[in-house]
Amino acid sequence: MTRDYKTASDTELIKFFSVGGTIDKVYFDQKSEYQVGEPKIGEILAEANVTVQFESESVLRKDSLDMNDEDRGIVCERIRKDTARRIVVTHGTDTMIETAKRLEEITGKVIVLTGSMTPANFKSTDADFNIGCAVAAVQSLPDGVYIAMNGRIFTPRSVWKNVAMNRFEPIEK
Repeated sequence: MTRDYKTASDTELIKFFSVGGTIDKVYFDQKSEYQVGEPKIGEILAEANVTVQFESESVLRKDSLDMNDEDRGIVCERIRKDTARRIVVTHGTDTMIETAKRLEEITGKVIVLTGSMTPANFKSTDADFNIGCAVAAVQSLPDGVYIAMNGRIFTPRSVWKNVAMNRFEPIEK
C-alpha cells in the first residue's frame, strides 16, 4: 500500500516492513488457534487519517518465536537495500529486541520497531497506540534503531520485555 502526497519528498517517506507477530494475528474459531494474517498497517494508518507519505511491504508472516537468525538476516537486508531513510518494522514482541540488535548494523536510517500484545483486529488492542508512537518517533529521532512500545521509546540495549506485566521496561542499571 502506498499513500502519496504531492508535498512529501522522498526523505519524508515512511516505509513500513511487516514481519508478522501478534499485531497481524487472526483467530480461527474452528481451529482454536491464532495464525499470522495479512499486515494490518495500511488499515490502521487509514483509520487514523495519517497524512504522511508511506509505503508498506510484507517481508515475513511469522510469529516472532518462530524467527531465527536467517529470518533476521532477510529483514536486515531488505531494510538495508531500501532507499527509504525512515523505517517502521511491525514485529512480534517476543523477539523484537533480538531483531532490533541485529538492525543496529545499518547506518544512515531511523529504524523503529513496534508491535502489540494483542492482535490489531481486537477491540481492545495496543496496536494503534504503538504504531502512532512509532510514526512520531521515526519522524523525530536521529539515525539509529529504536523500539516504540507502551508509550515509550527505547534503544535495543536498554529494554527488556516484562512478560509477567505484559509490557516493555527499561533495564535498570
